Amino acid sequence: MPIKKSAKKYMRVTERKTLRNKIVKGTFRNAIKKTKENVAASKVAEAQELLKAAIKALDKAAQKKVIKKNTAARKKSRLNAAVKKLALKK
Repeated sequence: MPIKKSAKKYMRVTERKTLRNKIVKGTFRNAIKKTKENVAASKVAEAQELLKAAIKALDKAAQKKVIKKNTAARKKSRLNAAVKKLALKK
């Protein structure tokens, strides 16, 4: 446990930031998961709508520096490729 007052404050701040980051991560992970499920089920329209939501969530996470912007770009690219591949099959 921290002894100094500033260390105690830093611990509280870190706890708040960690909680905020978990919420943001959960948001984009759920969006990605739902998109992948719809791609696997060959639901083109739903997958395209959920892709938009996933991209929005990833951009927000990158903007808040929860994930790096290249990580967000890579995840968006892979999701987009999967949805496009599905759309071309139909």
